[in-house]
Amino acid sequence: MFNKILIANRGEIAVRIIRSCEEIGIQTVAIYSEADRLASHVLKATEAYCVGPAPSSESYLNTEKILSIIKEKEVDAVHPGYGFLSENCDFSQAVKDAGATWIGPSTETITTMGDKMAARELAKSVGAPIIPGTTEPIQNFDDALKQAKEIGFPVLVKAAGGGGGKGMRIVHIESEFADAIDRAKSEAGKAFSDDRVYIEKYLEEPHHIEIQVFADNHGNVVSLGERECSIQRRYQKIIEETPSPFIDKKLRNSLSETAIKITEGCDYSGAGTVEFLVDKHKNFYFLEMNTRLQVEHPITEAVTGIDLVREQILVAAGNKLSFSQNDIQPSGHAIECRIYAEDGFNNFSPSTGKISDMIIPQGLGVRFDDGIRVHQEVTPYYDPLLGKLITWGPTRAIAIQRMIRSLKEFQISGIETSIPFCLMMIKHDTFNNGSYSTHTLNEISDELLNELKIHRSYCILTAGVAAALHSNNSKNKSNSKSKMATSTTWKQRGNEENLR
Repeated sequence: MFNKILIANRGEIAVRIIRSCEEIGIQTVAIYSEADRLASHVLKATEAYCVGPAPSSESYLNTEKILSIIKEKEVDAVHPGYGFLSENCDFSQAVKDAGATWIGPSTETITTMGDKMAARELAKSVGAPIIPGTTEPIQNFDDALKQAKEIGFPVLVKAAGGGGGKGMRIVHIESEFADAIDRAKSEAGKAFSDDRVYIEKYLEEPHHIEIQVFADNHGNVVSLGERECSIQRRYQKIIEETPSPFIDKKLRNSLSETAIKITEGCDYSGAGTVEFLVDKHKNFYFLEMNTRLQVEHPITEAVTGIDLVREQILVAAGNKLSFSQNDIQPSGHAIECRIYAEDGFNNFSPSTGKISDMIIPQGLGVRFDDGIRVHQEVTPYYDPLLGKLITWGPTRAIAIQRMIRSLKEFQISGIETSIPFCLMMIKHDTFNNGSYSTHTLNEISDELLNELKIHRSYCILTAGVAAALHSNNSKNKSNSKSKMATSTTWKQRGNEENLR
């Protein structure tokens, strides 16, 4: 077993990994930027070392500095979390060359599945359904336009070497095609240093369904069920749940079987996620594979009772999976709301400032994975994700009600957050009846924005009334104290005269 693990990340995922390490009895090494010197993950780790200035390019992506710490501090293994360097094949290989274990799949697997074109070909080779589209990156505009017409508009222009909604454009009509390609290539080049793009059919009313898979180095591959991730804004997930209210047992089994074939096909090891798009007729298509832990992994933990981070560490150390496919018997329902430092009243722009106060919801079936604390400064340098609120219930209805109650209890002062937005989305009819798709948020955005404005007006009014009442109470108490002081003074004087 490992003695010391370096966590090449920050925020809530770094704290999450530290907790599992502590339970196993493993020392942890945190890295931090100058802006994060007092962050929660820094304070919780066994050791912590600065890797550079605030910008991530000079700190959390400073591979040279991180590798020097791995060598100097005798680190046994590196857990990359998600984001940053988690799917960087060069870094994973450099970690191995430095004598440490990479907690994740092989460099070759990361390379193959990180390239969307290569991943599509591998999925196709094992019989997975593929969304109609090009098999090679776009080289010639005329050829690409011809293929787009054959596929049929609307089409999606996508970056070949990245994800997270970067380098992605929906094209509804032919006249928009050239501009969409130029914009997608430019954005992909800036985000991934890779401007290759390809096109695929744009599905209408799709569901984004992902299967959590786990594999060890002894030939065992297991599916831990699906997660419904269709509540998205700008291709970024906001609310996830499991099981999906949309798919049935037959489709669930088909998705899991396909995900396992893909996992076996790329010789995978560790925790991974195979993502699919499922249309309104319940036809499914392979989308991509994420060769890392997902942000939304806690809802799978909630229904299976399996600590996925712990299992990642054990598998990386050479152990067999501690469970088999027959052991996976999901129980109940779980929902996750991502809590972002974003202003829902201003096009969800990042909100910065100091957290002045915080009330975290508690109670049965409630969990909050966070990396923040009171008086912490939220800076503009990193992803605005503050943490994830997870609720579990024996039924979906109970999980929803617990989430509503928890969001109402949740208070973070000093910055704007996505809490009001999540509350309104969870309470919306389309979420409650499970009829939403990846397009739902765009369809009801105006309605939610109006509700948010009403919510803000109510909060301002309530705060004004509370302030006025507080002011009046303070004045009344002050007058009362003055009268009491006067009364006491005369009484004291009378006593003093009597004593004389």
